Amino acid sequence: MRILQIIPSISLVYGGPSQMVLGLSAALASQGIDVTIITTDSNGDIDQFPLDVPLNQPIQQNGYQIIYFRCYPFRRYKFSLSLLQWLNANARQFDLAHIHALFSPVTTLAATIARYHKLPYIMRPCGMLDPADLQKKKHLKQIYAALLERPNLAGAAAIHFTSKEEAKISERFGLDWTGKMPVPQEDLDCTGKMPVPQDLVIPLGVRADFYSDILPESEIPIILFMSRIEPKKGLDFLIPALESLLAEGMNFHFILAGSNPQDAGYETKIQEKIQNSSLGKSTTITGFVSGDSKVALLRKADLFVLPSYYENFGIAVAEAMAAGVAVAISDRIHIAADIQQAEAGWVGPLEVGAIAHSIKSALLNPQERQRRGLNGKEYAEKHYNWEAIARQTIDAYQQILSSIAEVISY
Repeated sequence: MRILQIIPSISLVYGGPSQMVLGLSAALASQGIDVTIITTDSNGDIDQFPLDVPLNQPIQQNGYQIIYFRCYPFRRYKFSLSLLQWLNANARQFDLAHIHALFSPVTTLAATIARYHKLPYIMRPCGMLDPADLQKKKHLKQIYAALLERPNLAGAAAIHFTSKEEAKISERFGLDWTGKMPVPQEDLDCTGKMPVPQDLVIPLGVRADFYSDILPESEIPIILFMSRIEPKKGLDFLIPALESLLAEGMNFHFILAGSNPQDAGYETKIQEKIQNSSLGKSTTITGFVSGDSKVALLRKADLFVLPSYYENFGIAVAEAMAAGVAVAISDRIHIAADIQQAEAGWVGPLEVGAIAHSIKSALLNPQERQRRGLNGKEYAEKHYNWEAIARQTIDAYQQILSSIAEVISY
């Protein structure tokens, strides 16, 4: 089975979506699937060529191959004309495409090319169908969806959601999933209807073996925020919550780890807000971390916090769980139910008082904090391991291809 993964960028500075594609590709390759990733050279820098890698040629990595294409002519939007030209010339070499992201010109046009060549494809929205996310640049997205993404979703073999809640709340732009909406004749199946895109709910994975040893509790509890520094992450609630705990005499050290390659102004605003507040003396700001530095932070943390306005999954939360760190999150994160089921942390509403209460409960109960951390580690090893997710994904691929073969032979 030859699978093509398509994503605007796999640079880790863009967070979970990039990380997911790399982890999934390695897991699929380990089970004998032929995987190729096509992506751009975007690395969070819109002004210069950022990656020292060969372009337009396969690079072998962890059992799969990656082909990078130069961002041109619109680097800011991670757009690559050469990527689309390559796809148009090579689409028929693959059995199925897995496309990651909506409202990105390169993936939008990639889906269109796939349909033209009758290459079955799965769309992964990456949370972009969440009503809250659709409010960003609302009018532009409405036009974009009507003209471009609506046909892409309608023509997909499946839509890949990473949690049941993401699938439940996602907007579908009024598409008729019964197969009755008017579509071009060439897109109809043998019954005269558009094949119904199925919802796949397959979670993201983490590498639990990175965190085999759990360090003893710190003398001063360490609270870790490690995610992209952007408005949806709830830092406007977290910072005053932490300030209120300091005012009560609580003792802790806060680590803010992350960056925002697309909005450095917001990142600077948050840093200045912390440095100019009572929280400044109790905070370390690291910027973007990855690799060994990221593992080290997770291993030393006593509590992981993420009070997001919304998350379609929350890969950073899953990583903290894999590291055996108890979490304190908002109920807007779509794996919140998993956290509650596993008793892996504290979940509460997106309110300053509620966030402060969750963190205070964790700080005052080190034994309970450790118990919930170990629960989270056990849950992550069972439900978020890449081997199981790869098998689930392969089953979905095979089912899609079998269904298409049946329609063709009918």
